[in-house]
Amino acid sequence: MKFWIITFGCQMNVADSSWLTLSLQKKGFELAKEEKEADFVLINTCSVREKPEQKVYSEIGRFRKKWEHNPGFFIGVGGCVAQQIGDGFFERFPFVRLVFGTDGLYLVPEQVEKLVNDSQKRVSLLSFEEFYPEREKVYPESSPPSVFVNIMQGCDNFCAYCIVPFTRGRQKSRSRKEILAECQELVQRGAREITLLGQNVNSYGQDKYGDGTTFFELLTEVANIEGLKRLRFTTSHPKDLSLEVIKAFQDLATLCPHLHLPLQAGSNKVLKAMGRKYTREDYLRLVELLRKYCPDIALTTDLIVGFPGEREEDFKQTLEMVEQIGFESSFSFKYSDRPGTRAEKMPDKIAEEVKQERLMRLQSLQETITE
Repeated sequence: MKFWIITFGCQMNVADSSWLTLSLQKKGFELAKEEKEADFVLINTCSVREKPEQKVYSEIGRFRKKWEHNPGFFIGVGGCVAQQIGDGFFERFPFVRLVFGTDGLYLVPEQVEKLVNDSQKRVSLLSFEEFYPEREKVYPESSPPSVFVNIMQGCDNFCAYCIVPFTRGRQKSRSRKEILAECQELVQRGAREITLLGQNVNSYGQDKYGDGTTFFELLTEVANIEGLKRLRFTTSHPKDLSLEVIKAFQDLATLCPHLHLPLQAGSNKVLKAMGRKYTREDYLRLVELLRKYCPDIALTTDLIVGFPGEREEDFKQTLEMVEQIGFESSFSFKYSDRPGTRAEKMPDKIAEEVKQERLMRLQSLQETITE
């Protein structure tokens, strides 16, 4: 049987989909050359941005006619929207027969085998695991030059606007031993660049599931793997970025001089409302230290415009910081309510036309800097 995987969202989803592809192939399923050839399709979703549910519903709806002509065809929906909507997908789409959350991914290949053999079966994998859900080890015969390696799952920060702690669960650090074994295996198979992935890599090992290993210690061990040429990591939270990690950009030869450090806003009032736990002054001090120890470092960031209560003066402070720091690039978005978050219930929502106008001004400034 042939399968197809559609992936939305972050690099972690890309890594998850790559693992799914290899695992299904190991079980004898064939990756289709084109979507139309597939006997089943898995959709790995993202719920971070605006109206994600509608986008997923629209994507699934494209396959209704295919199912009507081929009743054996089915869809599996995974990722953050699946964790959020859950069994609601079964009620809306009769051809959705698998729903898996972020911690249920490791069970998907086994459950797909059962679904293929039982056309009436439906499976829901939505529980959060007690520890990091370690997966079966599967590797390509020859690794691509650049690879992603997950080091943790979930987040404990609960920023006011963010749904990640609700869809990926509380932070669970992966075993240092498992991470190093995977990195070494990938390098032996030809990988030359590794990107370590997590919602907040700087707090790796410091949750109740970790063994106390710090992110700096893990970073150093991975950086010293023989044969590795380049090392990256994402995403970082400014409040947890240590001086040790900052100095690592100077001291570790394989660590690429690039850091993605989400700012989100340049106003202390807005940062406090967001629950970011740092000030603009804290962030500027980090930038100063990064450029002290690695003068050529490329800094990129995330920014949100139109957060509830953001006034024109607050927005201008964001523009000032972007200009002062001179980011290589930035990913900027209009604020949108995410269900269950603190920001959803906040007053003083910003009008859509104001958010759009601010976004255009911010992106125009970034384009000028990047040029």
